[in-house]
Amino acid sequence: MSAIVAALALSAQAPELPRLPPIQREPQVTYLDRKGAVIGVRGGRFAPALDVARLPKHVPGAVVAIEDRRFYEHTGFDPRGVASAIVGTLSGERMRGASTITQQTARLLFLNQDRTLERKAMELAYAVQLERSYTKSQILGLYMSRAYYGAGAYGYEAAAQRYFNKPPARLSIKEAAMLAGVLKSPTNYNPIEQPERCLERANLVLDVMAETGVITAAQRDKAKAQRPRVWKTAASAPSQYFVDWVDGQVRQMVPKLSRDLVVETTLDQALEQAAGAAARSVVAAHKAQAADQAAIVAVDGVGRVQVMIGGADYASAPYNRAALARRQAGSAWKPFVYLTALEQGMVPDSPVTDEPVTINGWTPSNYETGVFLGPITLETALAKSVNTVAARLADEVGRPAVAATARRVGIVSAVNTDPAMALGTTLVTPLEMTAAYAAFANGGNRVTPYGIERIRSGGQVIYQKRSPAPVPAIANPALSDLNRMLRTVMVAGTGARAAAPGYDLAGKTGTTSDYKDAWFCGYTGGFASCAWMGRDDAKPMARLSGATAPAQMWRSFMSTALKRIPTRAIPPGPPAPVVAPPIAPPPEVVAQAPTGAPPPD
Repeated sequence: MSAIVAALALSAQAPELPRLPPIQREPQVTYLDRKGAVIGVRGGRFAPALDVARLPKHVPGAVVAIEDRRFYEHTGFDPRGVASAIVGTLSGERMRGASTITQQTARLLFLNQDRTLERKAMELAYAVQLERSYTKSQILGLYMSRAYYGAGAYGYEAAAQRYFNKPPARLSIKEAAMLAGVLKSPTNYNPIEQPERCLERANLVLDVMAETGVITAAQRDKAKAQRPRVWKTAASAPSQYFVDWVDGQVRQMVPKLSRDLVVETTLDQALEQAAGAAARSVVAAHKAQAADQAAIVAVDGVGRVQVMIGGADYASAPYNRAALARRQAGSAWKPFVYLTALEQGMVPDSPVTDEPVTINGWTPSNYETGVFLGPITLETALAKSVNTVAARLADEVGRPAVAATARRVGIVSAVNTDPAMALGTTLVTPLEMTAAYAAFANGGNRVTPYGIERIRSGGQVIYQKRSPAPVPAIANPALSDLNRMLRTVMVAGTGARAAAPGYDLAGKTGTTSDYKDAWFCGYTGGFASCAWMGRDDAKPMARLSGATAPAQMWRSFMSTALKRIPTRAIPPGPPAPVVAPPIAPPPEVVAQAPTGAPPPD
């Protein structure tokens, strides 16, 4: 008690009050999607202080009403509240709260949570100093930006985004009351875990708001009748795989982070949410087949990564399988084999034979069909994903040539050249497979996937991505022939479950021989995406093939993407080179030299 009395005495003697420590806050990096929506924050826990003057009055009003209704009247502490705390302590109770918003701000900024008289005394002294150094609006903004709102949300901005997927300026009266009510106990009044208790507390806040004149009685009654949507999973949760990916790059680009940064990215959060929902639902639907993870990546024609889902659930499994997990591509690799054959002179109608074949002691079988089809065309062999034909083709055109083709179109991992490479035994990431298929989608140019468009600090642009120059990788007629064949995969082949009528789509399924990995990679004009399913422990799934769940997952995602992206036909690529017929040399003419003259040179 003596410590508190001393602090109260000090409050009247400004020269003797302890000097405020500096307000410390670690720099943050805020990531925005391509439309400017916040998709993630990395770095310091706390955001900059809120500018409450820019918010609707019911937002700060709800906090003041329930936390400290005399906030605008006192000078840092409420004598009635302090007296109540002292009486409680003298009665043998644990040190109680009764802190003003200013006191709570002092504690959040400078002190710990110990409930002792000494800490309370420093809290009071700092509160008085805060009131003398800052305006009420500044103190309230600091408090709202530092308070914990549950579900990992520190600060009002983070809480509004986490629970309601909107910035504070767009919160309704009921939503503002719900957030203000959480402050008393982020556990007991959490909108996700305790929805009914949260609503009860919010109604109490609304009553106090009406009593103090923040809102009218009519507004209170209307708000009480509302039940806002609460996002059980943060809308930006699927985007955290992508944010982790670009955050690592930002830390290399700006190694000494001394100020807040804003990073404008290539991600499309609406597409990311659609992809995340597709991954979660398909994995859940195929648990019986031992599938436990999925990844989806989408890249546009110049390399912008618009979707990166690295797993079924970031909260429980934040490892980014899209960018980091190298898995066998299975038959999704075969387009590189067929492209090599097309570049060496074959055409879709070239005759081939599906029959037993042995190469260096290795005999592949047809996992997709289980039978040998005999004489077929090159196009049918790819559409039906015939293993024997792909293996023989790779052997004939040269497996090193296939490896060179794969690297040319975007594969960056090491490529093996053993006979089984034709069937996709090379380990690759979903990101690089998507980049490679983007070359099929954009008219034959290799792309390098990227996620950062611009980095800003304050009003200064410290990095700006330059428009990538086209890097030709595939020429005609091979590109047009391959596109034709991969369209057939989706019309009359293993990719039928991925088809979407009315759109120009092409793609390829992929299944490894032991069912450890299943893929579908496909594209439309200027937009490519790959879907992968498997297990983190690399154990086999129960006969889950690329033609089933991954194809369904891809179609589920693309049904949203095709309505959002500019849809166009798959471009034919560069014109095929015109080969002029050989010019016959003129008939040889032997001139008769004049008599006595030397023969012509």
